[in-house]
Amino acid sequence: MESNKQKHLRILFIGKADDFFSQQAADFIVTHYPSAKIIYGTRQQLFPQELLNWNGDLIISYLSQWILPGKLLQKAKLAALNFHPGPPEYPGIGCTNFAVYNQADEFGVTCHRMVSKVDTGEIVALKRFPVYQTDTVYSITQRCYSHILNMFYDIFSLIMNGEDIPVSGEVWKRRPYLRKELDELCRLTPDMDIKEIERRIKATNYIQPWAFMQVGEEVIKLSDQDIKTRSYLAYLSQPNLS
Repeated sequence: MESNKQKHLRILFIGKADDFFSQQAADFIVTHYPSAKIIYGTRQQLFPQELLNWNGDLIISYLSQWILPGKLLQKAKLAALNFHPGPPEYPGIGCTNFAVYNQADEFGVTCHRMVSKVDTGEIVALKRFPVYQTDTVYSITQRCYSHILNMFYDIFSLIMNGEDIPVSGEVWKRRPYLRKELDELCRLTPDMDIKEIERRIKATNYIQPWAFMQVGEEVIKLSDQDIKTRSYLAYLSQPNLS
């Protein structure tokens, strides 16, 4: 039976807008805690400054597109938890992209406590799964979403039952990847050999290509058709591509 304290948790849930899995997690919370504050956002939207006035027990960032201010995180009396794709080897932005580029044979999802510096807080839970040569950024990401939702149910159920939030014992393996590093991964230039070009294209293709060709000052974004026909080879053609 839930304790009195757990029945009255003040919860702030911040999810990804127009996302099925964020909606499922939020619905689960509201079923048990109808007064929970639920917010969704996109990367293009500014962080809602009014959230800085929130005070409560638990913050859950679920695939959130925002970096939450430390001032807000400190107001969560019980915990501020983040659920997102990527194991400790791949913190930060573009985690799945870099795993595909590195031809990793496994990936994972993580729940961790949030602190002011992104992806550095104590790791609560980790779920790993295999990656296959035929996997894409998209297929890996979809598996991540399913694992994250299951992990959320497990962790939130513990909290509801008044149990301690776990400590996994896992540690982050590197500093978080930055946006500029992901942007650089998307860049194709004539000095790259064909294997490097195709490796980068595969690692930065999610529903649509993110890769772009750069020759001198000229920048051209790749299309699906460019990839299907491999027309980028003609544009980037150099002796080392033959």
